[in-house]
Amino acid sequence: MTAPARRPRRPSGARLAAVGAVALVGLLPSLLVGARPAAAANGRPLALAYYYIWFDPTSWNRAKTDIPLAGRYSSDERSVMEQHVRLAKEAGFDGFIVSWKSTEKLDRRLAMLADVAEDQDFKLVVIYQGLDFDRNPIPVPRIAADLDHFLAEFAPRPAFQLFSKPAVVLSGSWEFSPDDLAVLGYGRRDRMLLLASEKSPAAIQRLSGLVDGDAYYWSSVNPATFPDYQGKLDAMSAAVHDDGGLWIAPAAPGFDARLVGGSSTVERDDGQTLRTEFEAALASAPDAVGVISWNEFSENSHIEPSRDHGTQPLETVAELLGGTVTEDVGSGMDSSEPGTRGGGSSQVAALTFVGAITVAALVAMLARQRRADARLAPAPTVGPATPATPHDRTDHTDHTHDTGSTEQGGPR
Repeated sequence: MTAPARRPRRPSGARLAAVGAVALVGLLPSLLVGARPAAAANGRPLALAYYYIWFDPTSWNRAKTDIPLAGRYSSDERSVMEQHVRLAKEAGFDGFIVSWKSTEKLDRRLAMLADVAEDQDFKLVVIYQGLDFDRNPIPVPRIAADLDHFLAEFAPRPAFQLFSKPAVVLSGSWEFSPDDLAVLGYGRRDRMLLLASEKSPAAIQRLSGLVDGDAYYWSSVNPATFPDYQGKLDAMSAAVHDDGGLWIAPAAPGFDARLVGGSSTVERDDGQTLRTEFEAALASAPDAVGVISWNEFSENSHIEPSRDHGTQPLETVAELLGGTVTEDVGSGMDSSEPGTRGGGSSQVAALTFVGAITVAALVAMLARQRRADARLAPAPTVGPATPATPHDRTDHTDHTHDTGSTEQGGPR
């Protein structure tokens, strides 16, 4: 027996015939219940990494303190994408959450990444950059046109078949009104999942019924000092799951965006920061964990093997996911940038973390089942959306990658 789902709100002024509305209500339960993904092969939630395709060779000359072991690459290099996907999959990742909006260059790169992903049975989710370089929201008609382009050109491809439907996260969703989200979802959510990127339970609730979940991009948090870090993730998970959505919980290895206007830093602590955040993400009963990031070098949240960190961040991920790091990732390094390679990971540490993840996954599945059972009861009537408070829109503790950094204004 499937749980009845809430009817999505329609754009203001849109009128449907009563018969059509009844038919829509009848279809929605099967659509929304099917949004839940299957767990990864070992029973844990899916593991995804945020991935950027904005790099040109000159990108590495701006706001970078570290560079990849693969050298100062361009995102047009297929061999680089092939190595990235191979390394990520071996480490245990199920896919990338790839940054995109529709331009000739980014369309070309996304198509090539999809080719590479399909060759290696790897999956992709899109994160649409909804804010421009100056952090202003992109006009809704432009976003709608780009989503239509995604649906026509990319959504049917095997690489995007991870959840019940291809998924798009709207970065900067807090800058858009409920009516904006209704417009973007109307006529599209039957073919794709539209996720928000809200930063608090109240912000998630303001979009109730308008989105299919939330992917929280929280790279700047220090889990050792943020008050009730676990409690915030748990509350956000509950808000998302109570609305029948997908919860993609964040985990990052560290953070330093001072070269792009940031002020705070989070030390990596030899991988302990990532371990702490990953375990907290797992404890929040996620549908997927979104690791921030594969290659966001301007904010120093990258786990891609690099000159300064070697393979240690990726080896930490492999410990957590039960994967491996076997490739000589420095083989593509240019001669002007000698790299270092991290030491091998302890098998005992790997088994310890795999055991912890298995237990956390069982707890997460039980929590999701309890929520599913609770949703078997008739859903309450949904009232008008609650307007976003100033805190929802300007939470300075939640640094996001769209801060002056997206391809809209050029790569950093």
